[in-house]
Amino acid sequence: MPKLETRGLSKTFIKATGGEVEALRDVTIQVEAGEFVSIVGASGCGKTTFLRILDGLIEPTSGEIYLDGKPVTRPGPDRGFVFQSDSLFPWRTVLDNVLFGLEVQGKPRKEAVERAMEYIRLVGLSGFEHNFPHELSGGMRQRANLARALTVNPELLLMDEPFAALDAQTREIMQQELLRIWNADRKTVIFITHQIDEAIYLADRVIVFTVRPGRVKTIIPIPFQRPRALAIKRTPEFVSYVDRVWKLIEEEVRASVMAGRS
Repeated sequence: MPKLETRGLSKTFIKATGGEVEALRDVTIQVEAGEFVSIVGASGCGKTTFLRILDGLIEPTSGEIYLDGKPVTRPGPDRGFVFQSDSLFPWRTVLDNVLFGLEVQGKPRKEAVERAMEYIRLVGLSGFEHNFPHELSGGMRQRANLARALTVNPELLLMDEPFAALDAQTREIMQQELLRIWNADRKTVIFITHQIDEAIYLADRVIVFTVRPGRVKTIIPIPFQRPRALAIKRTPEFVSYVDRVWKLIEEEVRASVMAGRS
């Protein structure tokens, strides 16, 4: 049984001004337990919509989602979501932000603090647990955001361009850190990004979406052994995968432009 399965997932939005926008069409995928899967595609192809449907934040128009064989119909503690912005509560310290999910679950304070501190150490924020978000760098805030998502022990971690707002150097460091953290307990991850080399560096498989309505165009297994050093990005083999994915996305964008002209 796959960890995550979607069958014929589709979503159509009704516009406030009338008419419809078909965001997703017949998305069918399977993700194994402990697998890291990246999703890429042109802007507006439905990647974020797909992730929000998986989290239960948006209802699909049609299709089904199964997590560990059980249907997903609403948000739940079995899924953790890491947004593009860090979404930390500015009035809470790092520790109190990381504790939030456990508080909602009603965990005893002592047990919750021990667990929160475990993940604060894992993401490399020991010594900053009593700092407020405005006292942290962008990369540190995203580490805290990741710790908060992991502390509730989700079965599935959903990440929507979590490093997009970071500078290039910090972004690469965070990619490496994410793999280190992921390797510690091998959560199943669905990772959305616009950056092709990021998708390939992180993932076991890269799913390429078509332009809207988003469908699965191609699924590309990534063969590079783990652990992966950042230097792998500069090897000819890695660059060839980047070129392959880029050409698939470019093909979609060009076809869309030509269709718009006809």
